[in-house]
Amino acid sequence: MALHKILRIVVLILALAGIALLATILTGNEGTISLYMSVAYIVLGVAILFTLLFSLTQLFTHKETLKKTLISLGVFILIIAISYALSEGSAVSKDGVEIVSESGSKWVGTGLRTFYILAAIAIGSMIYSGVQKLIKN
Repeated sequence: MALHKILRIVVLILALAGIALLATILTGNEGTISLYMSVAYIVLGVAILFTLLFSLTQLFTHKETLKKTLISLGVFILIIAISYALSEGSAVSKDGVEIVSESGSKWVGTGLRTFYILAAIAIGSMIYSGVQKLIKN
């Protein structure tokens, strides 16, 4: 419970600092914008750090969750590998200047095919879920 109180105090301090910086910007002092952005980057970094820390902690304390996560990660990597194998790469040039290399073109194709496969899986699972609910009712 002590960590919860500490985090509340930190959030309160950051909120007050944000209000103070916003007030200085609204008064026309644009020199503080870089300070405001620095505080925003720090808060974003701290939020990402805590999110990763708590997620990994929960992941490694629950073995069943870890197993499901690793299976999902393996399936995702398999989909990317299939998409990469299906993609073709050809360099894109304009006026004799290469805009996208052959490798870059292949990775763009991989990203598109991965998106299409994952979208098809998502749509299929929504349809399957809807049909299952209709059958049960």
